[in-house]
Amino acid sequence: MSAHVPPLTLRTPLWLMLALVTGPVQADWPAWRGIASSGSFSSGVFPDHLDPQLSRWCVPLPGKGCSTPIVSGGVIYVTAPIDGRDALLAFDRQGSELWRTAFGRQDAGKHRNASGSNASPITDGEAVFAYFKSGSFVAVELDGSVRWEQNLVEQYGEVNLFWDHGTSPILTTRHIVMARMHAGDSWLAAFDKSTGDLVRKSARNYQTPVECDQGYTTPVVIEHEGAEAILTWGAEHITLHAADDGRLLWSCGNFNPNQNQLWPAIASPVVVGDMVVVAYGRNDRGQPLLFGVRLDGSGDVTETNHVWKREDLGTFVPTPIVHQGRVVIVGDQGEVEAIDPKSGKTLWKGELPRSRAKFYASPLIAGDRLYAAREDGKLFVASIADERFELLAESDMGQPVIGSPVPLSDAILIRGEETLCCIAADAAG
Repeated sequence: MSAHVPPLTLRTPLWLMLALVTGPVQADWPAWRGIASSGSFSSGVFPDHLDPQLSRWCVPLPGKGCSTPIVSGGVIYVTAPIDGRDALLAFDRQGSELWRTAFGRQDAGKHRNASGSNASPITDGEAVFAYFKSGSFVAVELDGSVRWEQNLVEQYGEVNLFWDHGTSPILTTRHIVMARMHAGDSWLAAFDKSTGDLVRKSARNYQTPVECDQGYTTPVVIEHEGAEAILTWGAEHITLHAADDGRLLWSCGNFNPNQNQLWPAIASPVVVGDMVVVAYGRNDRGQPLLFGVRLDGSGDVTETNHVWKREDLGTFVPTPIVHQGRVVIVGDQGEVEAIDPKSGKTLWKGELPRSRAKFYASPLIAGDRLYAAREDGKLFVASIADERFELLAESDMGQPVIGSPVPLSDAILIRGEETLCCIAADAAG
């Protein structure tokens, strides 16, 4: 088995397992955080510099989007608006556009670092699924034809968030799943992948201080007590719902004992073995919190499963990485730290160049290289070989970058507001 097999507690469908074992040329990145929601890819040789002037190819995108591309079967899929409509585009590995499919009218983003195409698509290798701020929820065949299309805002009401939708859809073995966490009726809903029909909708409502009920995180599919479960972080609670029938299996609270206001959940949780690591608080305002929670047991485990807490380390927007049993955090100002998920103790640390601009894109580890993009378009590469941090290069994309870097064979995909670029080891090394 290849070195980037996910932890045994993560339940990985067969189509993802096949991607794991076919090697660096064929291995896919089928969802926002890749295989098993890790944000890392251990095999291969990747570029030491992300200079867009040395790209293997760059293609213009038809409108501003902040989602992350995905890769499956040699095809790159990315969302972007086209002439005021939401759309999904497909490119081959050489950057040639294969098709584009447009849906309902775009709902543009409010925040400067947002768009109507914030959520990233996901694929099971048979269709591509995508969600947009407008409420458009779609399944598209691999040839670009529409399998089904619906609008969740029209069906279930407006989304009441201070800012723009960010949660990406996830796949279980049987269903495509969406989470809605906002100042209103919140839920986790499963839909039939073939028809788009609602299979069930599980309520997920908690009383919280102002804005703390609002979530932009993406759930994670794990294995809990031998069965597939959906781990969701938001509204100051981690929950596990059964993937087969949606029942609540497990929950954990007490992440904001001081009842602070204006603490939405943005960074998604990461799972390593029997631990989930959750970043909360406002790291962007010098109020970081980082928690380690055991995933065993059932029911309300708030009193028993909190293992450790740190008040000196965290991240507000970028989601951490799982890499070789470590959790690697890139903070909003570029602080970098690797921790032991069982104890929360620091194993190594580093720092990316500071600026008034912040890190919104979630980082990537590919091979032994750490890739991070800052909102102002600055791109950074660092070596983390032998658990030593060394900054290798800084470059400028020349446009804002909010989407996360993605590995593509021996290259890295960078999605800016205006272009999608493929930067390879042979071009940038």
